[in-house]
Parts: sequence; structure tokens; C-alpha cells
Amino acid sequence: MTNDASSVLRCPKCKAKNRVARARLAQGPTCSACHTALVPASPVTVTDGEWATEVDGSPMPVLVDFWAPWCGPCRAMAPVLDQLAAETKGHLKVTKLNVDENPRMASTFQVQAIPTLILFDRGQKKEEIRGALPKAALKARLAPYL
Repeated sequence: MTNDASSVLRCPKCKAKNRVARARLAQGPTCSACHTALVPASPVTVTDGEWATEVDGSPMPVLVDFWAPWCGPCRAMAPVLDQLAAETKGHLKVTKLNVDENPRMASTFQVQAIPTLILFDRGQKKEEIRGALPKAALKARLAPYL
């Protein structure tokens, strides 16, 4: 059972469960089994099947990028999201969901155009951003939640 003082994070490499104090999330905790970083400094790929663990179960806010590889504006946002993930490590988890391969969650949140970015906090939708934005504008929109 988790509380507000600690959270269970699943290792992105070996899938082991690790209990981590929320105060340590920004310190770069590693997996107790394989020593992989539990809070990645780059966007994490998420699927419909991993949604409950990666988004709903995350101890920190999660920004989901609904995208597709053929989408030009989506590709333009990729470096911005890479930078944002590195700069907000431990405070914001940046994820990418390919809408062509994972239509269930895109449909659930009525994503009609891509890129669409949705911010979730403990599974609750907090903010939705449609279209590509410069990094400064994106950070300004997300600032109240970080």
C-alpha cells in the first residue's frame, strides 16, 4: 500500500517494483534489481496496456504526447519534449503514445488532432494542449502543475 510519503515505481527495464520516497524522486533513484534510472531524463513510450501503470499509477504528474511518426508537427515537438523531460526530471514524467498503434487511449480522451499533449496528475486530466508549441510556451502552460 502506498501513501503520500512513498510511491511504487516500476523499472522501465526489468519491470521490478521499487518503493521510493516521494522526496527522493528528483534525486534520480535507481532500480534495486538492475540499477536502471527509475525516473528517466527522456520521454517514455507508453502503450494502451501500460496506461494504468505508467500514467494512472505515477507518483508525479505525467505529460502524455499523443503522436504519430508520420506527423510533421509531432516530429517537430520531439526535441522540445526531450529537453522538457531532462529539465523536469523527478517533477514531471514525459511520455509518448503512438495513436496509430494505441487507439484505445486516444479514443478515450477524444484526441482528434495530433500532436495533443495531456497532463495527468494521479490519473486525473489537468491540462490539454493541442498543436505544437515552443518550449517556453509549453513550460508556461505546465508551470502551475509542477
